[in-house]
Amino acid sequence: QLQAYGGGLVQAGGSLRLSCAASGRTFSWYAVGWFRQAPGREREFVATMSWTGVSTYYADSVKGRFTISRDSEQNTVYLQMNSLRPADTALYYCASGRRRFGTGTHDPNEYEFWGQGTQVTVSS
Repeated sequence: QLQAYGGGLVQAGGSLRLSCAASGRTFSWYAVGWFRQAPGREREFVATMSWTGVSTYYADSVKGRFTISRDSEQNTVYLQMNSLRPADTALYYCASGRRRFGTGTHDPNEYEFWGQGTQVTVSS
């Protein structure tokens, strides 16, 4: 099970750090990802990290502003979000890969477990 938290209301240009804690699964054996969904829009990929933590990949819209990281000892994944924009407003979900030792992907079908989502709202 995954639980995402850390969302909130922030002004444009501000920062937030999302956390995703796992229970019942060793996070470090799987690729992890962050996705988001704004009202009336489809879920979209944000960032992913390989099981090793070495490889990361970001959506173009967040590249250079967001950073995905993991703490294997805490079994937790983070998404540091800087220079936030109103367009970043969405419900953010974390996800854990379907296969062990995955390299990370933007494809949501390759993720087996999903957190419940945490709301991020960026005001202009």
